[in-house]
Amino acid sequence: MEAILARSIETFDREEWNALFDDELEDWHYYRAVENAALEGFEWIYLAIWDDGRLRAAVPGFITEYRIDTTLSGPLKRVAGAVSRVAPRLLGVPLASLGSPVGEICHVGFAADCGDAERRRLLDVLLARLADLAAQRRIGMIAVKDASGEDDALWAGACGAAGLRRMPGQATAVLDLPYRSLDDYLAALGAGTRRDMRRKLRAREAIRVEWRTEIDDIEERIAALYRATLAHAEYRFEELTPAYFSGVMRDPHGRALCATYWLGERLIGFNLVLRDARRLIDKFFGMDHETGRAHNLYYLSWMENVRYCIEHGIARYQSGQGLLREKRRLGSRFVANWLWYRHRNRVVDRAFASVERLFRLDAEAAEAAGA
Repeated sequence: MEAILARSIETFDREEWNALFDDELEDWHYYRAVENAALEGFEWIYLAIWDDGRLRAAVPGFITEYRIDTTLSGPLKRVAGAVSRVAPRLLGVPLASLGSPVGEICHVGFAADCGDAERRRLLDVLLARLADLAAQRRIGMIAVKDASGEDDALWAGACGAAGLRRMPGQATAVLDLPYRSLDDYLAALGAGTRRDMRRKLRAREAIRVEWRTEIDDIEERIAALYRATLAHAEYRFEELTPAYFSGVMRDPHGRALCATYWLGERLIGFNLVLRDARRLIDKFFGMDHETGRAHNLYYLSWMENVRYCIEHGIARYQSGQGLLREKRRLGSRFVANWLWYRHRNRVVDRAFASVERLFRLDAEAAEAAGA
């Protein structure tokens, strides 16, 4: 058995990689698009295990300087900002992590014939390889970003054995859609929410919606709308590039779509999604802030995605992280995601453990994670 570290996903045959990730939309092509997008501040890594010439396990990862004020808000964010202006390097921690800043979860894949015991053994080896890399590169922090609660027993066993602690991340919102029409979905919501949504949907008459399989002619406008939305984001870890959107849209199986929202001839919003026969994943939504708010564009896009799913027989709308209270109101359930981490310096690690509650995303995320 050999554990390797690769610098490009093109080290692996596409079909061989994808065979480890059964029906995963964020597959070899998706991670190649991420890799080619040249996101500033990130170095991509891929850990894998070969045994007797066969790929048995693999997981993407990244190296970056993690800003420990990324998840702060309110007064703590202002304090951290003041500290950063005086000593900008104080809040940055070199980090080597499994997962991806633009992945829904930490995707770890195993050969189809792996049983539970072998999966645990292989994950132990992958985590040990990550720790070896951190030691070789003198990287202080090792982590697993967005370990899904659906695989909590596996992650908890392996990460606990590796000395990592966990704290709640942003949960993934999932809307199950056993409905025959949009009216059936609306009828399932609470009376107050239903009235509110019907009122907001009146703005739909002024908006034209186009579902696209290519965006080359509007790429610059999409990039501008993304930046406008990012400027209003409460939490910010990565900044996407135009190459990310165009690269993801070139999915060879046609599973990437972009819903575009037009006011007359003006593009005022977009929603990049991935879909297959079973689910639609909402990757990124962007809009002109003032015009979009005036036309309830977030809610129009939500209802448009629900409509699309129902009409195409897609039973699961996965709307991602953030805005959990609003998504709960709209009928979503939540799957917990966890951040597992430790600092290789024991003194620093104990300091992080003593103050980690300050850096949790928010009480809402903890509640959704069951923490």
